[in-house]
Amino acid sequence: MSEPNQDHEAERPTSLGIYDRPGQPSVTGIEIAAIILSVVWLIISIVFLVVPGQQQGGGFIVTFLAVFMPVAMIWVAAMAMRASRIMREESARLQTAIDAIRNAYVAQQQRAAISYEPAVGRKLDEIAATAKKTESALATFSTHRAELERVSAPEPAEGDQTTLELGTTAEEISPPLATDIFIRALNFPETQNDAEGFDALRLALKDRKAAQIVQASQDVLTLLSQEGIYMDDLRPDMARPEIWRQFAQGERGRAVAALGGIRDRSSLALTAARMKQDPIFRDAAHHFLRRFDHMIVDFEPEASDADLTALGETRTARAFMLLGRVAGTFD
Repeated sequence: MSEPNQDHEAERPTSLGIYDRPGQPSVTGIEIAAIILSVVWLIISIVFLVVPGQQQGGGFIVTFLAVFMPVAMIWVAAMAMRASRIMREESARLQTAIDAIRNAYVAQQQRAAISYEPAVGRKLDEIAATAKKTESALATFSTHRAELERVSAPEPAEGDQTTLELGTTAEEISPPLATDIFIRALNFPETQNDAEGFDALRLALKDRKAAQIVQASQDVLTLLSQEGIYMDDLRPDMARPEIWRQFAQGERGRAVAALGGIRDRSSLALTAARMKQDPIFRDAAHHFLRRFDHMIVDFEPEASDADLTALGETRTARAFMLLGRVAGTFD
């Protein structure tokens, strides 16, 4: 029988329907002040209004109102002050709870990133090493073949077309990177088991221009993750393909402001603070923005509207929206 009583005592409603917390006194300084003021006023009223002469009829009503109306106003003010104090306390508790939830979420994301990034980093290093070996092998093969051609090829007769040397680079003899693979690489693998994503990334790192933007994007994404900022958590307002085309054709400022669709205030504030305080982060961010500018200029002429829309949904594009807005690209 004692437990229900304890539960009942744990939370009990006040006169305004607000529940008191355990340990909160039922009579506070506000109520004590209201009681003192009421008693003082009643004493003064009795001494100066009631005792000097008996009031009848309308005079009695006026005296009654003069005595009890101020008392009622005192208690209305006291209840308003108590409600205001309780609301401030509730607001402070709510803000503390929100901060605790956010800190816990950021810590959880950082722990997940710590466990996820080493495996992904090893795979990226393996892909980069493989790409370098492939380029070296192709370059060696091309050089040997060029030497053999120069030794065995006969002198061209007069009027014949001259023979081109075969000392071409690996990127010149490799086929161009497909648009869908390039876009998939800019989004990076979803998980450690994302074979399609790693294949696209491997192919992109073999292409010199694609590898530049991929590596620059990887650097800023890693730095942003240290602040608890992850592109998957951002939900930007997506820009229309014609806005991307205007940006690729050199338009800047308010005309392409729709590209800065990141509205998350905390991410913007954290990124701006890091840009001001960390020169390494600032250099990486500006390097990434330059690489993205060069990439979109080359990408836009051959890209369809669907390709530009898909590009805008990648993690690389979201990083560009965030950093571009902080850097003032769209102002």
